[in-house]
Amino acid sequence: MTRRRRAAALLGLALLLGVLAASDVAGREAALRRQLGPTVAVVVVRTPLRAGERIARGALAVRQVPERYAPPGALRDPQAAVGQRAAVAIAERTDLAASLLAVPEAAAPRGPVLRRGERALDLVAVGAADAVVAGAHVDVLVTYDGRAGAPGPTRLALADVEVLGARAPPTADAPESAGGLPRLVATLRVTVGQAVALTAAAAAARQVRLLPRPRG
Repeated sequence: MTRRRRAAALLGLALLLGVLAASDVAGREAALRRQLGPTVAVVVVRTPLRAGERIARGALAVRQVPERYAPPGALRDPQAAVGQRAAVAIAERTDLAASLLAVPEAAAPRGPVLRRGERALDLVAVGAADAVVAGAHVDVLVTYDGRAGAPGPTRLALADVEVLGARAPPTADAPESAGGLPRLVATLRVTVGQAVALTAAAAAARQVRLLPRPRG
């Protein structure tokens, strides 16, 4: 084989290996996208905001994350925050939630009465909208990921917790496959310790579900 033919053969082999490698990478990326599921927009603070500062569009950015890992309560549309004021100082790259926005005094709703050591925690979960209402008591169940994307074990994260209020999420989410129950944002009466434990459990969960307890 001449030197020219040898060089041409090596070049052809290199091109073939490059095509095979690119195909393998594309296949892995497609498999990963299928495993993670659809993505959603999450509003992020691009530049630090001072407490009381009015929020401009240029101070915000949008990132795409898998829906199952989207931070609970995070805004999906930056226009929902433009023109409003920051309730507290907000650091750069913070996911912007409605709880970080100042509510005008005239429009501020009267919040629930909390006892010493109690907190009101907003939790995104699935549940029966007609049963998860203010005054109801629920058990909080979390389901974790299993192998190959299948649902894993379900654990009781918190039992017999009072619901202070419930509402639809900021954007209309599709019903969950488990029982066709819609997502909702429930405000729960918890202690500081329960808030920390429940927030950590929800962040690692595949699904959070509110199971209403019988009244009386």
